[in-house]
Amino acid sequence: MDNSFDSVLESANSVLILLPTKPFFDQVAAGLSLFLSLQGKKEVAISCPSPMTVEFNKLIGVNKITEELGNKNLAIRFVDYPAGDIERVSYDIENSEFKLTIIPKPGFVSPKKEQAKLSYSGVSADTIILIGGANESHFPALSSKDLTGAKILHIGSRALTAPSVSGLMSFAKPGSSCSEVIAGFIKESNLNLDIDVATNLLMGIEEGSNNFSSSEVSADTFQLVSELMKAGGVRTQKTAPQRENLPPGSIPGEKPVQEKGRTPKDWLEPKIYKGTNIS
Repeated sequence: MDNSFDSVLESANSVLILLPTKPFFDQVAAGLSLFLSLQGKKEVAISCPSPMTVEFNKLIGVNKITEELGNKNLAIRFVDYPAGDIERVSYDIENSEFKLTIIPKPGFVSPKKEQAKLSYSGVSADTIILIGGANESHFPALSSKDLTGAKILHIGSRALTAPSVSGLMSFAKPGSSCSEVIAGFIKESNLNLDIDVATNLLMGIEEGSNNFSSSEVSADTFQLVSELMKAGGVRTQKTAPQRENLPPGSIPGEKPVQEKGRTPKDWLEPKIYKGTNIS
C-alpha cells in the first residue's frame, strides 16, 4: 500500500487542517498555504484552538481559520436564557425552507434574537493534517471521539511526539521552517501554487528562518524562495531606517554636523595670529 503524502491526499474526500495551540507565524502561514492550495480540489477546512491575533492579519485567508473543530452539525444555543422557560420546540418546512420555532411556557417571554448563538460541531473530514507542534498536547482535538476512524497525518520540520495516537503518519522533514516543508509537498503533489499561496509561504519561510539566519537554511531554501517569487509571491517589505534617525557620520561621504548650541565659542571668533620675532 502506497502511504506517500500524494497518495493519501488523493484518496481523501474531505480534509481538516489543524494548527497547534498558540501557533507560531510560520505554522499559520504553512497551514493556510496548504488550505488555499487544496481549495477547489478537496472539501477542506482549517482550525486552530487559539484565536488569531493581530500579527497574523497580513496572511492571506486568515479569516478562514476557525476555532471550531468541524462543521458536521449546526448547533443553536440561547445565551443567558433559562431552558426551563421553553415549553417545546417545533419545526416546519415552508416553501422548501426549514423553520425552527421556539415556544415559551405561558407567561414567559421568548428568547431574544441576540441571545441566539450559532456554532458548528462534529468532524466530517476523513483526513486530518496536523501542522507543526512538538507533542500531542499541542493538539487538544486529538482526544476527541470525532476524529475516530480518520487518517491522521503530521507535517513539520520536526517529528511530533504523540504515543497515544494510533496510526499517525509522519511526513516531517528537515527544513528552515514549516512553510519550507509544506511548500515542498505542494510542489510534489502538483497542488495549486498561485500568488496567494506563494506569498504566504514566503512570509512563513522568512519568519520561520529568522530572515534566513537560521542554521537550518540551505541552498534548497534559497532555490525554493526563488521558485516562489517566480510564481508571483511577494516578500515581506522591510522598513528602511530614516535618514534623520541615523547617527551623525554613519552615511559614507557625509560630513558630521555639529549639534546646535554645541559649537565651541572660539571657533566663531576672528583668527588673529601673533608672533614674538620679526625677521
